[in-house]
Amino acid sequence: MSDLDHDHGPDCGCPDCGDPRSMDFLDKYLTVWIFLAMGLGVGLGYVAPGVVDPIQEYHLVEIGLIAMMYPPLAKVNYGQLPRVFSKWRVLSLSLIQNWLIGPTLMFVLAVIFFSGLVPPFPAHPEYFLGLIFIGMARCIAMVLVWNDLADGSSEYAAGLVAFNSVFQIITYGVYIAFFALYLPQLLGMDALVAGIDAFDITIGQVFWAIAIFLGIPFAGGILTRFGGVRARGEEWYEEKFVPTISPVTLIALLFTVIVMFATQGDNILARPLDVVWIAIPLTIYFVVMFLVSFGMGRGIGADYSTTTAIGFTAASNNFELAIAVAVAIFGVAHPTAFATVVGPLIEVPVLLALVYVAIYFQERFDWAGYETGQLESTKPADDVTPSTDD
Repeated sequence: MSDLDHDHGPDCGCPDCGDPRSMDFLDKYLTVWIFLAMGLGVGLGYVAPGVVDPIQEYHLVEIGLIAMMYPPLAKVNYGQLPRVFSKWRVLSLSLIQNWLIGPTLMFVLAVIFFSGLVPPFPAHPEYFLGLIFIGMARCIAMVLVWNDLADGSSEYAAGLVAFNSVFQIITYGVYIAFFALYLPQLLGMDALVAGIDAFDITIGQVFWAIAIFLGIPFAGGILTRFGGVRARGEEWYEEKFVPTISPVTLIALLFTVIVMFATQGDNILARPLDVVWIAIPLTIYFVVMFLVSFGMGRGIGADYSTTTAIGFTAASNNFELAIAVAVAIFGVAHPTAFATVVGPLIEVPVLLALVYVAIYFQERFDWAGYETGQLESTKPADDVTPSTDD
């Protein structure tokens, strides 16, 4: 949100408030487009399986991801990032959510659904490992899109993603070893990792995944912001350039969904029950993480835009990294790799639904007095005094 000086609601008419009647045609029916894109992708992959090779050869999924992340990162006011990183309460909350609550929740769900210890769920060790690979990879990509659609703070989303990426480079391999190898054995669940002594996950693998999927669009956004403002001014950049590039996010999102689902068309139709089985704990994870994180953000007094960025940053996962590492370790045909691929297929519709939940919370709750984490660009018009409570 960039303007909080009036009451938002069904009769607001403000283009920034999330009221469906104020959205353009593409935004208003985004749910329809997403499900059409999913169906088109699955159908394309099933009818013409030969499309998978060119999609992989020309890295179309990666190109789509980078393209859809560029506009949100070009919107970021990078001059605000020092203030973002000075907000220790928000950063500490994000660390707790991403590196304590998130991994623990995913481990618990993986044990409940795939360990075979909780009736009536049968044992699926490969899917257990797949969920662990997903849960330990904190989001660096699609969170920017969901946050942007829900009117979250672009500055906080970019700052928290960058902040957590540093931890991810250092800790991803350690977390996989702890939650997938050490903890199951400690709890007497050796069968979940039978025959696996270690995972060969290098810091280099994680670094390059983050450099590609976050570094490239980040660099593009920074260069565009500083170059555009310097050449044409802040007003032109915000009022002319940003609206021009904004549709690229949704177009690239739909393109990415189509090619991503096309690569898995055969698997989805061949193993629909397995997809549903994996989807259940993932859906629980995304919903619980978002609601808990959103509640924690509001609990520390954060304003709507900051709270929304906190919620989506914690709820999303870096499926690109999870898939890449699972394929590198087990091979593309392994059930563990299949489980990681199901991750984004479930995350897209669930996180899109949570965008509407966030917009509902924006209208449902009274945000007066919730100023923790506020930046200059999100201060109410009649209150420009910098917040000192965090």
